[in-house]
Amino acid sequence: MSAWVLPDHIADILPSEARHIEEIRRDLLDTARSYGYELVMPPLLEHLESLLSGAGEALDLQTFKLVDQLSGRMLGLRADCTPQVARIDAHLLNRSGVTRLCYCGPVLHTRSGAPHASREPLQLGAEIYGHAGLEADIEVLKLAYDCLKAANVVAPSVDLADARLLKALLQDACSSVTQLAAVHAALAAKDSAELRSLSRDFPETLRQGLLALIQLYGDEHVLQEAEKVLPPIPAVHEALQNLKQLAAHWEGANVTFDLADLRGYAYYTGARFAIYAPGASDALVRGGRYDEVGAIFGRNRPAAGFSLDLKTLVSVVAPRPLQAAVRASWRNDANLSAAIAALRAQGEIVLCVLPGHESQVDEFHCDRELIEVAGQWVVQAIH
Repeated sequence: MSAWVLPDHIADILPSEARHIEEIRRDLLDTARSYGYELVMPPLLEHLESLLSGAGEALDLQTFKLVDQLSGRMLGLRADCTPQVARIDAHLLNRSGVTRLCYCGPVLHTRSGAPHASREPLQLGAEIYGHAGLEADIEVLKLAYDCLKAANVVAPSVDLADARLLKALLQDACSSVTQLAAVHAALAAKDSAELRSLSRDFPETLRQGLLALIQLYGDEHVLQEAEKVLPPIPAVHEALQNLKQLAAHWEGANVTFDLADLRGYAYYTGARFAIYAPGASDALVRGGRYDEVGAIFGRNRPAAGFSLDLKTLVSVVAPRPLQAAVRASWRNDANLSAAIAALRAQGEIVLCVLPGHESQVDEFHCDRELIEVAGQWVVQAIH
């Protein structure tokens, strides 16, 4: 095997895709900044206990581990940036009011999340801390949606659920962690027969509510049906009302519900969302409310946010046109050098063509050129 072959599900990013990723990265971070989000840059590696504490424990199998040669302590290469951003909010910023943070950086996974997915996603996300109201949930969902629009994603659709529904139904019902895991698996697989068997000793109203969850997916009529068939538990009522309000902000957009969706069940504490688009095999964006994320760091603040993988996002949107550029010849001429410097200072791309390589331009569209007219260098369109 060649020494230059990369590990499985790890790949170089070549100029065209790299340009596309970088342009979208800038657009998305600018979109977050327009909402008032501040950029942070967490480190790629940390002490392992910090990365895997609290909500990060679920990331254990996805985290690469190594020994620090300076301290002898175990380090981890981050598999998710959210625990790091929670640490920053809790310990470094330590603000009392609302904090809005965004980030973009690579994460590493020991295993790919899908058959052809990268083990090195480029994760971009936004988090809002310090507000428990539905306004924060609405804001992060709107920001996520606007990020996809900024990336020119066509016809994105939003799927909504709420972690409180299942937690309310299972409260005090499961007698062991094993039984709870089995119920989760049956719901995820929508296996009504297995769920009937597992819940045979549950109170009848809760049992019927669990069985009803399997069928509660589809359009806005799902919420109406849920009000009829789910037990009249306050937490259930509150979750359904929140979902109604979230959905109301997307009138005209394709909004669906799957009340038995268990992705991130142990992580989310309230409403959660996923945004899909044509051509994507899975959700492009996942997010929601996760109020417990900062508890391990000593500040159990309300929190909501989302994240996405820029590499996946780029794979489902149309390529962007090449950026216009000015072509210039390579010459030891002070006036030419001054003209090139002036154009670059104005934000223009000026590509100096080396002798013998006049046709080797791939990633720029040279629609103009610098030519000498009566001793002056001027820009002229290329016909």
